Amino acid sequence: MTAQKQIVEALMKPEAYDEDVGNVELVQTHISFVFLTERFVYKVKKAVDFGFLDFTTLEKRRFFCEKELELNRRLCGDMYLEVVPINKVDTIRIKGAGKTVEYAVKMKRMPQETMLSRLLEENKVDNRLVDSIAKTIADFHAKAETSRRISTFGSLATIETNWKENFEQTTEYTGTTIPAEDFKLIRNKVEAFMQSNTELFEKRIATGRIRDCHGDIHSDNIFVADQVYIFDAIEFNERFRYCDVAADVAFLAMDLDFKGRSDLSDFFIERYVKYSGDLELLRLLPFYKCYRAYVRGKVTSFKLKDPNVRSNEKNAAKKQAKAYFTLAAAYSKTL
Repeated sequence: MTAQKQIVEALMKPEAYDEDVGNVELVQTHISFVFLTERFVYKVKKAVDFGFLDFTTLEKRRFFCEKELELNRRLCGDMYLEVVPINKVDTIRIKGAGKTVEYAVKMKRMPQETMLSRLLEENKVDNRLVDSIAKTIADFHAKAETSRRISTFGSLATIETNWKENFEQTTEYTGTTIPAEDFKLIRNKVEAFMQSNTELFEKRIATGRIRDCHGDIHSDNIFVADQVYIFDAIEFNERFRYCDVAADVAFLAMDLDFKGRSDLSDFFIERYVKYSGDLELLRLLPFYKCYRAYVRGKVTSFKLKDPNVRSNEKNAAKKQAKAYFTLAAAYSKTL
């Protein structure tokens, strides 16, 4: 991470780019440094290993940058442009001379005011827009790849593995971002649901509902401009992207609930079911909403240990993680 710190410092300066970029703004997630310039966005993967992802070597980061480009062109063809090398001789520059020390995914910068989360804050999201998003996702799922191998990721064994990993990785946050009683409640409810719905999970596999999905559909990953752009698909772990379409849909439904718009969440599900014909999805929705809220609580909690995140951001992350875990507990009570 020390070497990456030097790269981050360099990329905050306009002269590090191979074009006139104007001001440079840095936004961080738990796994990425995202540099916003006037016309483009450059995304560098953090050299981290969370178990479910491993970006610790330059070669792995290059591979996953290229995978990210490939996957996101499915829903955002003209937004994802190329993978660019970051090179160093005396100075660090994108596409510069010298040794390649890092890679970045280069994207077209979309107007921030068209982000769905911003539109929600400004009360500019109506049923017509939600209907358009539902149709976009249903059409995407209908075309998404499936195979015997992909279908295995919808097995109860894999779903149990995902939940086991969640619980193991959040044990240290018990009492900090998730109350011990909620941790126990969610675990008990989830395990009981899986045990009593074996046939349902098997039927989802048999009917081809396990697909090469997006894996991260929420309002911060959707732009509504000349078309609906759903970006930032999960490239780093097939186990999170190869999933039941219900899990993909549940993420946005949960996100709308989280933002106090359960009316839009319900309408989104109604329209998705209409376009997809997937009535059975409704039986799994609370389970996967719980899963999505729990994962958001988990990854937000990770920021508390990230040395690159400032203390005020950590305080905000702690509050947000608590809210996600509270929502997960509420969903679990309906299972």
